[in-house]
Amino acid sequence: MGVEIERKFLLKNSDWKKQVDTVIHIQQGYLCSDKERTVRIRVSGERAWITIKGESIGMSRAEFEYEIPFEEGSSLIGLCEKPIIDKKRYIVKTNEVTWEIDEFAGLNSGLTIAEVELESEEKTFDLPDWLGKEVTGDPKYYNSSLIKNPFTKW
Repeated sequence: MGVEIERKFLLKNSDWKKQVDTVIHIQQGYLCSDKERTVRIRVSGERAWITIKGESIGMSRAEFEYEIPFEEGSSLIGLCEKPIIDKKRYIVKTNEVTWEIDEFAGLNSGLTIAEVELESEEKTFDLPDWLGKEVTGDPKYYNSSLIKNPFTKW
């Protein structure tokens, strides 16, 4: 079984943009967005994935992710709950960890979240100065919640 260990933060400024290594456009939707489990379809470039995640317990949750044919991913996006999440993901590498910074568009425009995946919950690292409030475990910042309660409606 795969386990995702992740911490999420808001950003207090745009200083991180000076350190961007890669930019990726992502569209993702949810076939299921229950609290106990999510089934996500993600399309980026010419690739697609299906991901099943269990309920979060602290920073951790079960995660199973599989690449699927692009054509199937594109078709499955059409079956997902609306709205579809549209975002740019910026990859920022620091000395210790790799940050994924998601800048949302559409109904979630104005929201930017930094997340880092860790090998263990005990992993320590220096927090960059551009990080703001930690929102790990706050369900309103889950992508699966943003389809039900978009950021522009807060």
